[in-house]
Amino acid sequence: MADSPDIRIGTAERETAMRRLSDHFAAGRLSVAEFDERSAVVAAATTRGDLVGVFADLPEPAAQAQQSAPPQQHRRGRAEIRGAAMGLTVIVALVLFFVLHTWLWFLLIPAAAILLGPSGRRDQGQRRREERRERRDRRRGR
Repeated sequence: MADSPDIRIGTAERETAMRRLSDHFAAGRLSVAEFDERSAVVAAATTRGDLVGVFADLPEPAAQAQQSAPPQQHRRGRAEIRGAAMGLTVIVALVLFFVLHTWLWFLLIPAAAILLGPSGRRDQGQRRREERRERRDRRRGR
């Protein structure tokens, strides 16, 4: 019953359909005139059945884009742990410096940086570029 064409849709479903339509347009499957006609149908759609005809002659979207998201989240979590560990290392070095009165504890900071690995700035820059690209594509309606 959940797949019934008479079920009403909301703004989220219309936006998803418009995104899918934009992807097909960007892939060159639709002309500008066809895209305009179909996007008008999507904007006016009230039920799932209204959207069926819009995508009837278009292939299903590839699931590869959805599968690439989790590894980025995993990398981001690792970078956050590295950042927290480095911050904690600095605090520990300061406390030990004042308690034991020797500057050698500050050598703990670069040692921890070496042990924890790269800072992840390269990943952060790549993530920013991808976010900018996504925002630009959303503005263009792709």
